[in-house]
Amino acid sequence: MNVSEHYDKLIEEGNDPFYDGKELREYMDKWDGEDFIRFLELDKTKSVLEVGVGTGRLAKKAAPRCLEFVGIDISPKTAERARENLKDLGNVSIICADFTDYPFERRFDVIYSSLVMMHFRDKEGFISKISGLLEKNGVFCLSIDKNRDDFIDTGSRKLKIYPDSPEKTLLLIEKTDMAVTKRFDTEFAHVFVCRKP
Repeated sequence: MNVSEHYDKLIEEGNDPFYDGKELREYMDKWDGEDFIRFLELDKTKSVLEVGVGTGRLAKKAAPRCLEFVGIDISPKTAERARENLKDLGNVSIICADFTDYPFERRFDVIYSSLVMMHFRDKEGFISKISGLLEKNGVFCLSIDKNRDDFIDTGSRKLKIYPDSPEKTLLLIEKTDMAVTKRFDTEFAHVFVCRKP
């Protein structure tokens, strides 16, 4: 099963983190809570890209704080759900495409991604593309899972992933023109805050 099929299936099964209750929201915050959002430095002048927007769990926090919000996701059913969940926000665009191949024709002031890089085998290509899409003085926030398993196992299916290490991630960021301005750990994730000088 590929990534798109896996996330389409989650939607079919009724899994939509956009509507998580307080307990599940607090659980997910262990990867990308309010500190993660704060380090995006959002304001009403900023254009924002979320790589792996999912159903809009983080977008509902970020989009109201910026001028323009673009989310990209590879799963058609997930992207459609994000459009539905965020339809009341007039500044949101959702793209259904593979981030690796999508020909963006513009740059962004802020880019972020949480629990997504594990789906990319080509980590260097992922980080390099983000650097190329980031405006001068732009901010990039990345949350990578501390879990080093090779599969996401839902019980009924397994999805191959490519675990991330903080050491390798730092080296890949250092190969770009972005600079790491802050690193911190949450309970379940390593977080990198970067700026493009």
